[in-house]
Amino acid sequence: MGKMALFDFVMDFGNSSREQVVPMTVFVAILCLCLVIGHLLEENRWVNESITAIIIGCISGTIILFISKGKSSHILRFNEEVFFIYLLPPIIFNAGFQVKKKQFFHNFLTIMSFGVIGVFISSSIITAGSWWLFPKLNFDGLSVRDYLGIGAIFSSTDTVCTLQVLHQDETPLLYSLVFGEGVVNDATSVVLFNAVQKLDVDRFNGWSAVHIFLDFLYLFSTSTALGVAAGLLTSYILKGLYFGRHSSVREISLMLLMAYLSYMLAELFSLSGILTVFFSGILMSHYAWHNVTDSSRITTRHAFEAMSFIAETFIFLYVGMDALDIEKWKMSKQSVWTSMGIYGTVLILIAVGRAAFVFPLSALSNFMNRNATRAPSISFEHQIVIWWAGLMRGAVSIALAFKQLTQYMP
Repeated sequence: MGKMALFDFVMDFGNSSREQVVPMTVFVAILCLCLVIGHLLEENRWVNESITAIIIGCISGTIILFISKGKSSHILRFNEEVFFIYLLPPIIFNAGFQVKKKQFFHNFLTIMSFGVIGVFISSSIITAGSWWLFPKLNFDGLSVRDYLGIGAIFSSTDTVCTLQVLHQDETPLLYSLVFGEGVVNDATSVVLFNAVQKLDVDRFNGWSAVHIFLDFLYLFSTSTALGVAAGLLTSYILKGLYFGRHSSVREISLMLLMAYLSYMLAELFSLSGILTVFFSGILMSHYAWHNVTDSSRITTRHAFEAMSFIAETFIFLYVGMDALDIEKWKMSKQSVWTSMGIYGTVLILIAVGRAAFVFPLSALSNFMNRNATRAPSISFEHQIVIWWAGLMRGAVSIALAFKQLTQYMP
């Protein structure tokens, strides 16, 4: 699982145990401030909690940088394993638990085509484009695995901002497609990234690409099966264990621990814990949720959503502080114009990669639905929104970037 330490505190203020608690205390206080300000701006469609957390993180980082006399913009540091083990599971589990199952499974094939096939198309375009254009911008020295990793990292989307301006009751089809693609896309990107990390770069050829695809199919299918099994087992236990006697505390604890156990088992067997915990959440919300008391039903929805919300805010707050990390900026040996060229190139490749699959797959989905189920078609306006929704990058991309780049850090 990587390093064992949860946090590597910045010890600019001393080495006593009491002073080790100070950075975390300050960080939690800033986290609370993010929640308060985010609540005040809740009705604003242009500023959501993620943007608020990043802005507050940048402001806090600037203040810390000033106090430390330019030494650091952090009050604490965490490695990427902390994100994958402790922060990401509640986010993905809540996404599966809160998903509107009727719309999700009604549009299942379209969502899976966007979230799986779309990731492969987008990742291929970003990888190939980076491989071709980066050397022309005087930026080289990356390996094949690095370019493939870049493709996987920037194929992961964040649809939170888009969902904030959509209304589920007014546009149920569009909301379902954007939300469903977002969560499946995140899981697929992580699985693809892990498959890329196992690649033998010294023998990369056409068969290597086939090997990545087969490895992906294996990880995707086995991880999904484990998540479904965990959800069904939890439902069976909750239905038959108590024989009429119910305890809300034990029911909620069991659901939470079983979901986390499925995630850890997937990681233990080198599968995708993200995909496992996502389908575990779907199965639990469909079966286990109906086998608990009314108080447990209400509590689980709010408790799981609160855990996910805190984890997401934590991540974006840290990212805001990390943006001012002097050591990371010193590591860049590129000129400002080269860096700006790289950023612009990546943004263009992301947009092209999205368009390369959103419009063709939408047309294919409309054709299949028209000849099979007569389901509502995806209009061109909806396709534009879906394309636009995937241009933003979120917590999963950030974590994968940390994981990819730590190998270059001193």
